[in-house]
Amino acid sequence: MNKNRTSKSWINKHISDPYVKRAKVDGHRSRAAYKLIEIDRKYTLLRKGMTLVDLGSAPGGWAQVAAKKITKTGNIIAVDLLQMNEIPNVNFIQGDFRENKVLKQLEKKLNNSLVDLVISDMAPNISGIKAVDQSGIIHLNELTLDFSKYWLKPNGNMLVKSFIGAEFDNYIKILNSMFKKVIKVKPDASRGRSSEIFVIGYEKKE
Repeated sequence: MNKNRTSKSWINKHISDPYVKRAKVDGHRSRAAYKLIEIDRKYTLLRKGMTLVDLGSAPGGWAQVAAKKITKTGNIIAVDLLQMNEIPNVNFIQGDFRENKVLKQLEKKLNNSLVDLVISDMAPNISGIKAVDQSGIIHLNELTLDFSKYWLKPNGNMLVKSFIGAEFDNYIKILNSMFKKVIKVKPDASRGRSSEIFVIGYEKKE
């Protein structure tokens, strides 16, 4: 019964969420679109003609925003375990990014071209146990960083969603060794009760 009440409460809050309502009006696939819009407005991560990799892309909120800014002159590759409906000018790979065969598909689509921007809105299945969830998302953050080490251009940028917790500070230290600047931001579209925070690795060092 308690679980049922909690589910109903979440659904009611989700339906009444102003960003959920706004996404429907604006034609965005998810409220997450506004997080990227706000971050990009402040830090100008998206540029016409760039090469971008979107990890954990479904349902496509971030890829949709990126495609409008980058246009067909660029190259956007999105990856997710879940199916994602087609977005113009976005190449989608369905599969687990952690599997070598999926990584190989991604590398093939890049065709030896380095990436201007890596974005990741990936998160683990939430257990409700803070330490477990934080450890899970840091693992995903580390996978994104490992990919960026090899495929991100010098002065390229990386944007990931994370949770603040025991392993967060150490992850930031690693980012500081790889990027010229590390920026932590919580956009207005991020729910106030959420522990999520977005981290930008700004300008990869040579």
